[in-house]
Parts: sequence; structure tokens; C-alpha cells
Amino acid sequence: MRLIHIRFILIPAVLLMVLHTPAPAQTPDSPVQLTSSLKASGQLGLSLRQEASASMKRGLDWLAALQRPDGSWSDTNFPALTALAIWPFIQSDYPGKEDRINRAVSFLRSFVQPDGGIYRPVPNRKGGGLSNYNTAICMTVLHATGRKDLVEVIQKARTFIAGNQHFGDDEYRGGFGYDRQTQRAYTDLLNTYYSAEAMRVTQDVEDLRPAGDAKVDINWAETVKYIERLQNKPAAGTNEAGGFVYNPADPKAGTVTNQQGVVVFRSYGSITYAGLLALIYAQVNRDDVRIRSALDWAGRHWSLDENPGMGQDGLFFFFNVLSKALNAAGQDFIPRPSGEPVDWRADLTRKLIALQKIEPETGAGYWINDINRYWEGDKVLVTAYTLRALQMVVP
Repeated sequence: MRLIHIRFILIPAVLLMVLHTPAPAQTPDSPVQLTSSLKASGQLGLSLRQEASASMKRGLDWLAALQRPDGSWSDTNFPALTALAIWPFIQSDYPGKEDRINRAVSFLRSFVQPDGGIYRPVPNRKGGGLSNYNTAICMTVLHATGRKDLVEVIQKARTFIAGNQHFGDDEYRGGFGYDRQTQRAYTDLLNTYYSAEAMRVTQDVEDLRPAGDAKVDINWAETVKYIERLQNKPAAGTNEAGGFVYNPADPKAGTVTNQQGVVVFRSYGSITYAGLLALIYAQVNRDDVRIRSALDWAGRHWSLDENPGMGQDGLFFFFNVLSKALNAAGQDFIPRPSGEPVDWRADLTRKLIALQKIEPETGAGYWINDINRYWEGDKVLVTAYTLRALQMVVP
């Protein structure tokens, strides 16, 4: 049986609406279904905040002990791993962080390529050197330092990312992939999310270009169209509607047959939050039907015991992107189809504290996924993901 993504059924004309317009009223032809509206209120109690702060201190201590003299962490072929590890220090008041940040920044700068990307070429590897992935993450983290001497590096990285956007006449149009050097028509929602994040949070450096230089940006309208194509519509069934899939050809969470007998890709947790966050970076209104339906999917599938639809695979990336997306959406509670709304910040904080592994000899702590898929057997990466998730809920 041939796999067909649900977007190829009947896509309503509302999908082509211009960004920043009010969300349409719910109708039988709406692209996604609504069961709730956004709400925002509440914060962590003092005791839980203190527990979270202690947990973050243990995690930062653990990462600090593993930083190499050259400023790096983990696999030095992929600078994004060092960028992700230094990010929690940048956002903290950790003692002596300036030296750690300076060494990490120097390490990251050593990866800047003539084309503006921040990566190391890896010939004959599927995905190459992951040039888009590494550049997007590195430029985001370099921007977070606020250092003026990095403006030109970030500007060139923006030019690189913008040049990676795919404009072929195919289903991948508007998105981003891992590495343009592979010369293949390929994009996915993970790289599109990272690219959208990088281009949105660094946009202020465009005002610092020399007079007469053209400003650089991605085609946001095409990006949104790509993201929309990866959001399951009502015809996919109640269980899938509103959630997102990885890309047009890869059913990472498996497939399901809808009532019309069409095999569709199943939505899953981490990529749904990535899609939600990418829409927010694209400045889609928080009350837009696409955003509200993604939040409804999150409520219907709420769990912190797994990455919904993927089990333990990618669990800590799920925690990371969930915290960023719900924070950006201004969503302090997740409405459930039945029962009380979920105080996601409190529940996530308790979960992450409970999952921390503490070294008895040092008192430092780290996080690790027993399932090594998506590099989550790397303690450094998983600890970095988790610290940023906690920092999103305990500013």
C-alpha cells in the first residue's frame, strides 16, 4: 500500500491565508479542529523553584567539569554540541562563567567557513557535516552572548542559512535540511524549526549591516506553507489532527489508515512542539487556528513519561522543545479533554528533577536517555537540553 500524507487529500483554501490575519471561525472546512482557547496564568511555587535551582546548579557543575581546555564538549566534529552545552551557562549566573563562555566562543569561531556557515565538512557522511543544523544552533547561541564582535559572524551565518532554504517545485519547498552540500531535494521540520529560530532571534543584527548592504532573511511565507503541509488535518482523524509529522516522506511515528482508507503519517510529540514553535517564530498569531489546534493535540496526548508517539526516543529533546514552545505561546496551562488543566511548568520541573542522576563523589548531576537514538546517549547533549528546559520554567 502506498503511503500518502494527509495533506494530499483536500486542503482547504484557508491554508493560503495571509499571515497575521485573525484566525477564522471554526467551520467544517477548517484545516484543523479546535476544542479550546489559549490561557495564561500561574507560576512555580517557592519550594519547587528552590529545588529546580539546586538541580540546575548540579547540572552546571557537572558540565563545567567536562569542558575541555579549548572550550569544547562532546564530539568536536559537530560544534552545535558545544554551543548547546555553553548555552545554559550564558543564561545563568554561574561563577566564573565568562571564561567558560569565551573559550567556547573561540572554539565555535574556529568552525566558521568561507561560505558563512559554522560547521566542519564531513565528506561521505549521510547528511554531510550537518552544516545547516550546526550553523543554526551556533549562531543562535553566539547571539545570546550579546557580544558585538560576533555580529559579522552572525550576519554571515544568516546569509548561509537563507541560502539553504529549498525552493524546488516539490513537496519540500520552503523548508530546510541538514546540509545543502548533499545536493538532494530534502527538508524536514526539525531543521526548519532550528532555522526559523536562528533567523528570528538574530534578526536585530540586520540593522547593523554597513550602509548600502542588502538585508538578509528567509522567505517566511514559504516557510509557513511548508510547516502547514506537515500539520495533520481533520481528515487524519481526531487522534492525529493538529499534530505534526517530521517531513513529507518519513513516518517516524508510524502510520495509520483514516476513514477514507488513506494511509497517513502519525503525529508525535517533539515534532509537534517544534512545528508549533516554528509557527510562533514565523509570527503566526497565537490565536491562529494552526497554533490552537497544535495545543489541542498536546492536551489530548499529554504525557511526560514518553515522547508521545515515539516512546523514549528523543525524550529529552521533547522536554526541551516543549518548554520553549509552551513558554513562547504564553501557555501556562494545557487544557485536557476531560479533567483539570495541566500545570505543565510544575509537572515538567518535578519530572526533570526526578530524572537527574547525581554523582555521589562530587554531588554534581547529569541527565541521560537509556535509548541512544538521536544522540541522546550523550550525557552532555541531554544535560544541556534539560538545563535549558529548566531555565525556561525557572527564569
